Amino acid sequence: MSNAFDSANYSETEPATLIAGDRIAWKRTDLGGNYPPASYSLSYKARLNGAGSTSISISAGESGSDYIVEVGASTSASWTPGVYSWQAYITRSSDGERITVDSGTFQVLANRATATSDPRSHAQIVLDAVEAVIEGRASKDQSSYSIGGRSLARTPITDLLLLRNQYKTEVNREKIAERIANGLDAGNTIRVRF
Repeated sequence: MSNAFDSANYSETEPATLIAGDRIAWKRTDLGGNYPPASYSLSYKARLNGAGSTSISISAGESGSDYIVEVGASTSASWTPGVYSWQAYITRSSDGERITVDSGTFQVLANRATATSDPRSHAQIVLDAVEAVIEGRASKDQSSYSIGGRSLARTPITDLLLLRNQYKTEVNREKIAERIANGLDAGNTIRVRF
């Protein structure tokens, strides 16, 4: 792994995943030719999906003809975890006119050193809940009952098994994606020797 504090090693694209409380840096080497940093500036605005009032503003610095984005750990520590939609803007220094040059999404992950939230994904939480219901139902034989004029029906076990299989597949996809992101093989290769 190269030194992430050295600007020569910065990614040349915006990161897809960020961790709150980490130093975050990247550079844009593709914009300086048309928008020299001496006459223009690069900035970002990101908004948390589903929560319009939560936003992040980032301004890029310059290094020769490149735009350098560096966000300190103390700044990112206050970011709310979730998926953000962002836009990148070039602003002309002479008159403040702005254009949008790029857009995308990134996910801010919780800082595990300080966060008290459940680190499991949504799919893992649902899978665990469905499996707990299945385990609790193993000793119960009725699918519905009535008490004092009120009735309660349970989800049929076949439906629970289908739901479990659906979420197991999703959790396995997440694990494969995580392995690949960590530079490992997908883990689903079957090797055969003849």
